[in-house]
Amino acid sequence: MSIDAQARYSKSHEWVRKEGDLLVYGISDHAQEELSDIVFVELPDVGASFSAGDVIGVVESVKAASDLILPIGGTISAVNDSLANTPEVLNSAPYSTGWIAKLKPSSPSEWDGLMTADDYAKFLGE
Repeated sequence: MSIDAQARYSKSHEWVRKEGDLLVYGISDHAQEELSDIVFVELPDVGASFSAGDVIGVVESVKAASDLILPIGGTISAVNDSLANTPEVLNSAPYSTGWIAKLKPSSPSEWDGLMTADDYAKFLGE
């Protein structure tokens, strides 16, 4: 299992990574392994605003459906439209081409409340 050292993580297995003044959001490698073969992704609308902890979409796999929970509040500035046709990219490349959304954070200090890669690795080991 891989962990992106540049990202921060939530206990619900989502990650965010800084990219300029935006944050890139996705699900962790651990999450995609638990879900198994992903067959559908419901994406949020560009321009929609959310608070930390809000459900912004759904990932469906052959095993289960799982809510996408945003760990940091903000406004969606872009979504990965390619996931509509190739949702399995979340399985093969969750930290690169499998990103889900980009957002402008409303409270950048929320970043500090997320787990570092090391903290997340320890969290998974528990």
